[in-house]
Amino acid sequence: MTRPKKIIFILFFAGIIFNFGLNTVFASNSDPDIQVVKGVVKQGDTASSLLNKYLPLKTIYKISRRSSDIFSLTHIRKGQPYKIILQENTLVGFEYEIDREVRLVVQKEKDIFSINRAPIEYDVALEVVSSTITSSLFEAVRKSGEKSDLAWKLSDIFAWDIDFIRDIQPGDQFKVLVEKRYRDGKLSGYGNIQAAFFTNNGTLFKAFLHKNSKGVSGYYDEKGKSLQKAFLKAPLTFSRITSKFTKRRFHPIFKEYRPHPGVDYAAPKGTPIKTVGDGVIAEIGYNKGMGNYINIRHFNGYTTGYNHMRKFAKGMKKNKSVLQGDVIGYVGMTGYATGPHLDFRMKKNGKLLDPLKHKSPSAKPVKSVEMEQFLARTVELSARILTAQKPVLSDKKLT
Repeated sequence: MTRPKKIIFILFFAGIIFNFGLNTVFASNSDPDIQVVKGVVKQGDTASSLLNKYLPLKTIYKISRRSSDIFSLTHIRKGQPYKIILQENTLVGFEYEIDREVRLVVQKEKDIFSINRAPIEYDVALEVVSSTITSSLFEAVRKSGEKSDLAWKLSDIFAWDIDFIRDIQPGDQFKVLVEKRYRDGKLSGYGNIQAAFFTNNGTLFKAFLHKNSKGVSGYYDEKGKSLQKAFLKAPLTFSRITSKFTKRRFHPIFKEYRPHPGVDYAAPKGTPIKTVGDGVIAEIGYNKGMGNYINIRHFNGYTTGYNHMRKFAKGMKKNKSVLQGDVIGYVGMTGYATGPHLDFRMKKNGKLLDPLKHKSPSAKPVKSVEMEQFLARTVELSARILTAQKPVLSDKKLT
């Protein structure tokens, strides 16, 4: 072969590889007639643009109509993986990952397409992750070689006891026994944290996952006391306090001393705001001073207020029930505000409380009939954390 022909051949082959990109074709090991085209949805892709090479538009529309009750193909999103399965160059299957847990499966059986949801399969390893904090929880998690998702999971577990805005100190430590999920040998996220030890300012907090007889899971300390409280310690995660509850504060706009019966949390615009407890929206709207605000009525005469929001979360309205941790809005600077922040307030029976000092009541502990089993499992999980044994591989989520 002459040099020009060699160059043309190499460029042609490289062009094939480049054009495949993420739409890579794989042959099945079990059946050489089966090919799998793997790809990731790109900006502007639709079900029709992905499938029209293999199916007539009439068939694609028919599949789309039948799929609407299970998952609407008009909702496919950029960045989500998909597979097209071919047999002798004829489409016999299509899979689309709806989220990290579930995929849409379309299969051709004779001349009929079946459409179903199916779980995404992972290889699961139960592993110990540990680190020492020098500046932030996120930094410590990254230093341990893990993804930031693990920091969010860990902060959610201890959110009732540790304020990750103001309580974290250099030298704090954590050890976590977590399900790490793998696909094709690569880390693809995290499942449940089975147990966690967190040392904050010299105090050791422990958490153990427990599923009760009704199938409801929660985290408890080594004595079976629930970590969950009636209220979270803060409505924002990883921000900073710029003003505390006080009877006398110099107002930055009015230039005079006034009471400040709440806590100001500074955070970037658009940061999600969570309700600290279960309740019902008593008031929602806008006023000149507080800007966009929501007041939530809780049990036993408690109310909480969230002020200066940029906007409300979708679906928020008066008399709507919300659950602890639900996102109700986003940080802004509407009303009398000099910068993006959340003004958070708490009352009981109409009397203002200092949210930073108020101690929230706990949820119910592990039932006495389940205590023996729970304690035995805490011993087992504690041993795994303290000895940091090698990962145990499994093909399903651990419970």
